[in-house]
Amino acid sequence: MAAGARVFGLAGYSGAGKTTLLEKLIPHFVERGLKVSVIKQTHHDFDIDRPGKDSWRQRQAGATEVLVSSDRRWALMHELRGKPPPSLEVHLARLAPCDLVLVEGYKREAIPKLEVHRPSLGKPLLYRDDSHILALAGDERVPVPLPWFHLDDVTAIAEFILQHGRIP
Repeated sequence: MAAGARVFGLAGYSGAGKTTLLEKLIPHFVERGLKVSVIKQTHHDFDIDRPGKDSWRQRQAGATEVLVSSDRRWALMHELRGKPPPSLEVHLARLAPCDLVLVEGYKREAIPKLEVHRPSLGKPLLYRDDSHILALAGDERVPVPLPWFHLDDVTAIAEFILQHGRIP
């Protein structure tokens, strides 16, 4: 795992607002001087490459990994080619040292999580089947025996995450 990092997840169904909440939380943590990384799990097909680019052509030719590097960033693309995806633990081990890893998705992992829930989506609450969900956030209060936050109360949500992770 990323050396010294605390891991905290956001779980919920598509459209609940996990990504939007993360976009608001990250600057809050960065302003406090924390180095933050994010791991996002998706069930949709995605590609960070573009057809015709050199790296795309190299992957199409059969390369298992292609690393693209510039003076501003680098990205490693790894083709699974039918193999199962790596576990969250394997991905955590790949990260550079940081203070906090926010995980979007991996809703069945045994990590502390905040459930993001919008009743209007008509989806069931996840906390009932997951003892790792410590609190809920949403746009409408729902009667739950856990701490509840409004999605717009980013400061309170961030403080909950920091307290839970014992992060200064």
